[in-house]
Amino acid sequence: MHVDRTTTRPLGRRWLGGALALAVGSGLVLVGGAGTAQAADVNVAKNAGFENGLANWSCSAGSGAAVSSPVRTGAGALRATPAGLDNAKCVQTVTVKPNSTYTLSAWVQGGYAYLGASNTGTGSGSVSTWTPDSAAWKQLTTTFTTGASTTSVEIYTHGWYGTSPYSVDDVSVFGPDGGGGQDPDPVVPGTPAGLAAGTVTSSSVALSWGAVSGATGYKVYRDGGNPQTVSGTSTTVTGLTADTAYQFQVAATNSAGESAKSAAVSARTAKVTDPGPGPNVPKHALTGYWQNFNNGATVQKLRDVQAQYDIIAVSFADATATPGQITFNLDPAVGYASVADFKADVAAKKAAGKSVIISVGGEKGNVTINSDASATAFANSTYALMQEYGFNGVDIDLEHGINSTYLTKALRQLSAKAGSSLVLTMAPQTIDMQNTGTEYFKTALAVKDILTVVNMQYYNSGSMLGCDGKVYSQGSVDFLTALACIQIQGGLAPSQIGLGVPASTRGAGSGYVDPQIVKNALDCLTRLTSCGTFKPAQAWPGVRGAMTWSTNWDATAGNAWSNAVGPHVHNLP
Repeated sequence: MHVDRTTTRPLGRRWLGGALALAVGSGLVLVGGAGTAQAADVNVAKNAGFENGLANWSCSAGSGAAVSSPVRTGAGALRATPAGLDNAKCVQTVTVKPNSTYTLSAWVQGGYAYLGASNTGTGSGSVSTWTPDSAAWKQLTTTFTTGASTTSVEIYTHGWYGTSPYSVDDVSVFGPDGGGGQDPDPVVPGTPAGLAAGTVTSSSVALSWGAVSGATGYKVYRDGGNPQTVSGTSTTVTGLTADTAYQFQVAATNSAGESAKSAAVSARTAKVTDPGPGPNVPKHALTGYWQNFNNGATVQKLRDVQAQYDIIAVSFADATATPGQITFNLDPAVGYASVADFKADVAAKKAAGKSVIISVGGEKGNVTINSDASATAFANSTYALMQEYGFNGVDIDLEHGINSTYLTKALRQLSAKAGSSLVLTMAPQTIDMQNTGTEYFKTALAVKDILTVVNMQYYNSGSMLGCDGKVYSQGSVDFLTALACIQIQGGLAPSQIGLGVPASTRGAGSGYVDPQIVKNALDCLTRLTSCGTFKPAQAWPGVRGAMTWSTNWDATAGNAWSNAVGPHVHNLP
């Protein structure tokens, strides 16, 4: 599997400076100073549900952001991302009453999350609690008692160095009012004005409208239904049918409720056109995954990707709340000044004869395509991204199980929209391609006529069977050649075979091989030279080439992989 966007996670509970703490809360009942709930107890945390962005909160190194998804309640939540030596600590100072007991609580999700308070004025001055990774929302709770002269306490949350981002919602610091009061009850916002349609494609319509005071989010309605929740004052509605008229309205929301719908605006999607063949993938091609995140490898803009790479897989698309639907969010960590700059880099790479595709999946990616509706949502949203960003196609790197029936339907629908120029690649794990009965192999064969290349991941793998029935261990020429043989004997064309390996020892947990091993394996498959103990019954000179995770780890290692493997691939027979 591809290495995640994070680095090493802690092996167990660890402490810094005597305590790792965070404070977050939800509507947890508090115990007062006398040990009993008091009628006057309030939640002294402000902007406790992050409905007003990051107001009242401060996050280290710009690590925190208010997001509209995932949220537990309301329209907002905190999403904080540890990076490097920063643990994504977000802090608020709350006003408290001396000699009083407070309950801190918060709901958390995602990576390692800590909750606590400091400067309490009693004991060590700090309290904390924590939880490891949690896929679902989970409540953290702790208590503290203030000192005789303590009138303010710092509450905070943080993650752990190099681990996944964590989310926080519904914070509470429940206890006696120290004089700072609590957030006033919100009122339903007003109705948005100025709704206008912008750029249209055959499957999408861009919309914008004026901001509404007190709104924490908006709902966009299509033909009176199908509400789509957004946090800003613009969105692009995707998944639409070509050459079709639609009517849109928008309403403003906050925790108090939803406004009336705005005046409607109409827009018609464009007709479908086949964009033509575009840049052709070379007979022998080098594929590289480009990281849209910073996990310690060299950070690259797309323009920095090494010239040896013919197919550049932008990693990764993001799933939405709609099953099968994907979107793409440019990570600020990559350093682009604007999305337009990224799109310009895509166009420049294409002008140089490269194919730039959007990759779906990865170790953490989980896009579910298991119904006709989700298949259509995938095809529509992927095609919308191709039109918006200029992507040549899509890479299927789903590592959490696939349904060949519906994934095939999705790819067929996408092909019908994109036309003959579609570049379609796959990156299954070794176990996925051991026989033609696996869902991945069945999908590859079902879309063989539109499939560009399968770059199987020969890493993070145990020993596997070769096409001769013998067991081979990862890291050898035989492992690469005997497993490639299975795919060809199973029905894929040699031109649809690529050897996927890490670009450096840091690029994967295991499976790195010296570039010479890759070159030997390619020569064995295409020329029957430089083989190990396994030698195919015939040469397959049409083998497509090789793939690596990632262009960033390649750059970290001084481009040693692409400088060695790239020219060799391009000089295959």
